[in-house]
Amino acid sequence: MVSTQSIEGQATIVTGASAGIGQATAHALAREGARVAIAARRRERLADLAETLRTEYDAEVLVVPTDLRDESSAEALVETTVEEFGGLDLLVNNAGLARGGDVADLPTEDYRTMMETNVDGCFFTSRAALPSLIDASGTLVFVGSFAGQYPRPSNPVYAASKWWVRGFAKSLSAQVGDEDVAVTVVNPTEVRTEFGAAYGETFAERFEEGEVSEPEEIAEAVVFAARQHPSMASEIDIYRRDKFTGF
Repeated sequence: MVSTQSIEGQATIVTGASAGIGQATAHALAREGARVAIAARRRERLADLAETLRTEYDAEVLVVPTDLRDESSAEALVETTVEEFGGLDLLVNNAGLARGGDVADLPTEDYRTMMETNVDGCFFTSRAALPSLIDASGTLVFVGSFAGQYPRPSNPVYAASKWWVRGFAKSLSAQVGDEDVAVTVVNPTEVRTEFGAAYGETFAERFEEGEVSEPEEIAEAVVFAARQHPSMASEIDIYRRDKFTGF
């Protein structure tokens, strides 16, 4: 018999919540009755999202503007959430971005932006959240990428940052498994979001509806991961059906 748990009333954090996968995940968690702390740098977007979640789901929402590249800001996000909600059951490490491409021409600033956001941000937030997640026998979800599993010639540094996320998640799972903490990696391929804007065209503009994944599909995978108990979903891959034809 499959055993799952309700996430109603659970204290949750979603990073990168101002758009795309993060925004869809905040909706999905609020719909299930979770209390949601939404974090990103864009304060106005967070405020608008919070109002929507309260109106649509009567959700308890905490707005925490956060720059995850800054260690103290990431720690403050967790501290504020734990203080407000009385604990933490679920952290969704979703914030991430891509810059540049060819290694030979990649500006140092773009390199640092990717690594600080995709790698440092995940580490700072996870480290701060672990004591509370251990107390709650909670769940830690990382939004990884197809690029973190297969070579990505178009942007090796972005790919490396996602390989790091995946490797960190797997090894962290081994470290905290005895503490009854679930760790899940969700790996999307292309998703119709603002991703890609730095290159002049977002995925939402590039792909028609039905061509690739929608952010709501990734959000449902996060909810699925959060509901698993006493087992866990170690890794969930969500690919468009023709993804492997190029191989």
